[in-house]
Amino acid sequence: MPASNSLGELLSTIFERRPFSRVEQDNRSAADLCRALLSQKTELTGVQIAALLLDRYKGFDAEQKLEFFRLLNDEFDIDRAAIAGLAKAYADDPSSENYARFSAGAEPRRQELFRRLNEVPGATAELVGMRADLLGFLKSEPLLARVDQDFLHLLRSWFNRGFLVLRQITWGSPASILEKVIAYEAVHEIRTWDDLRQRLQPVDRRCFAFFHPAMPDDPLIFVEIALVSGVPASIQELLSGDRKVLRDDEADTAVFYSISNCQKGLAGVSFGNSLIKQVARDLARDLPNVKSFVTLSPIPGLVRWLTREDRLAQADDPTMLRRLAAQYLVQEKTGDGRPLDPVARFHLANGAQIHAIHADADISENGLAQSRGVMVNYLYDLGRISRNLQQFAESGAVAASSAVRTLARQASKG
Repeated sequence: MPASNSLGELLSTIFERRPFSRVEQDNRSAADLCRALLSQKTELTGVQIAALLLDRYKGFDAEQKLEFFRLLNDEFDIDRAAIAGLAKAYADDPSSENYARFSAGAEPRRQELFRRLNEVPGATAELVGMRADLLGFLKSEPLLARVDQDFLHLLRSWFNRGFLVLRQITWGSPASILEKVIAYEAVHEIRTWDDLRQRLQPVDRRCFAFFHPAMPDDPLIFVEIALVSGVPASIQELLSGDRKVLRDDEADTAVFYSISNCQKGLAGVSFGNSLIKQVARDLARDLPNVKSFVTLSPIPGLVRWLTREDRLAQADDPTMLRRLAAQYLVQEKTGDGRPLDPVARFHLANGAQIHAIHADADISENGLAQSRGVMVNYLYDLGRISRNLQQFAESGAVAASSAVRTLARQASKG
């Protein structure tokens, strides 16, 4: 099936890495290099300074990286004194000139610094890695959240859907990409190359990923799909190497059984929504026999909730366990009214519906530890996604099948 984005493919040629000679010797501090980079008017010199600063950062230890982020936070913030005057001037006279001055003054200098760093060929991946480092400091250095907000603002622009390229990953894809699928798989561990082959090579298996032209060999997010007959109730059966391989015309259901974000530095940049919907539309177009699009998803917060509510003993009964899982998914909310379970939040916010709940669906060590083996199907009904999404966004309404709602009511009664 075609799996490309024309704009993204065009940009892949624009962003293609070219040899670039980085400045070898410069004894200026990182702070001085940042100041010099922002003051440079000549593009070539600016790119050379940016390249040197990136190389310098790569050699930093953890403490030096922390000091660098503190520098960005303090020295390259908004000029708070100046912005007050600019805001008053614009309020008094909303001319285009005053608007331009206010807009420029309202942007932290570190945003322009990040943009100039990104002019170095290959720098986008380095900046994504830099943000991953920053995220590791936020718990102990909460004031650095200002820097993170600016980083996230730019990354959301640089990685918006229009720039992304959808590509199918197959057993014949480059080994460097296959190795990353193994490394990044976050739901069901891929232990060996044969495990990976079983997920990519059979005709009833698919894997699709988003790539960015500036990072053409590194997937941003990927989804693994099984083409099956009927809605599956066990991940072990789905991944079994002894199963019967189906032809395209024998399958009526596409199962999104694993979705993995690959870049820690892109946390908060949403890809999963677009990926699932794009792949579902493309499969519906190319495989007319496939009418249902479901997940087989973990319930990572179930055991924690059961323990907190002192109901873990009730989970020994498989029937009661399914009822408790339904109650947890349908009724339990965070303080701001969103579903308590993180995977449920993701799929419901994408317009899916809780379709069915299965006991003994994941009997792996991890599956038993996080949900006592329970898994859930989220249904992506292409004709109802928009309505479900709107109702969830407006009122927090959880779309669920009548069978799941019945299970939740039974659990509430005891």
